[in-house]
Amino acid sequence: TLALSAAWSKLQQSLGAAERVFELLENADRLPEPVAPVPLPDPRGALAFEGVSFAYAEKPVLDAVSLTLAPGEVVALVGPSGGGKTTLAHLALRLFDPQAGRVCLDGHDLRTLAARDLRAAIAYVSQEPVLFDATVYENVAFGDPHATPERVEAACRAANAHDFVSALPEGYETRLGERGASLSGGQRQRLAIARALLRDARVLVLDEATSALDNASEEAVREAIAHLMAGRTTLVIAHRMSAIERADRIVVLDGGRVVEEGTREALLRRDGLFRRLYEAGGPTREIAQ
Repeated sequence: TLALSAAWSKLQQSLGAAERVFELLENADRLPEPVAPVPLPDPRGALAFEGVSFAYAEKPVLDAVSLTLAPGEVVALVGPSGGGKTTLAHLALRLFDPQAGRVCLDGHDLRTLAARDLRAAIAYVSQEPVLFDATVYENVAFGDPHATPERVEAACRAANAHDFVSALPEGYETRLGERGASLSGGQRQRLAIARALLRDARVLVLDEATSALDNASEEAVREAIAHLMAGRTTLVIAHRMSAIERADRIVVLDGGRVVEEGTREALLRRDGLFRRLYEAGGPTREIAQ
């Protein structure tokens, strides 16, 4: 009787979880696909936000933001919490559509592109990398399911991951556990970077991948990120001053608006928000979450 009662309880819990999963699946593609998508055979990586406004449940987050990233340019977004940094990155990934204005890739409104072409053109590395209960090889190859073992290994070498992967009990065939539970934070980040390298997208969105790491892990991940950023248009959400070192340009968001823009040196010469954030946080501590 006790066993049946426990089984019934687990079944009810599973049914509740299944309902949430199906709700997610039903809403996963809620953004409409274009009827006649614009082809994007060889993206250059020019990214533009043109008068973009966005609100969550009528709460304004972005207000007529305009920003352009040239192919290969690295732009860092900094600013106080709630300023719109993450929302801007999500619009670049077309997780949402703006309520006003448009986001363009190579001059094409993202709403005119097929989802598969947009996903192939943009790679995303977050603070919390998504790893599956699968082998190292399968987790990295998720960036390109057709990748050969040689390409997966090359991506891991470039991401400073090959040495620790080789030391795992079964190397690239080692199962990682749910969310990569058997790895450290720095190791998980390096595998996520290897996946993005394998994908070879022209645009890279970094939701500052080193903010939750200790100094030793951060250095290894920063080296891997430098390889990943090479030659790619990169939008960095910066929580630490160390994240802006390789930025060609810094954009300061506050209250959903661009309030400052320029190089680090130029912004530090002004008596503006960036300078106050820099002096308050210091070069290695956090700017503002």
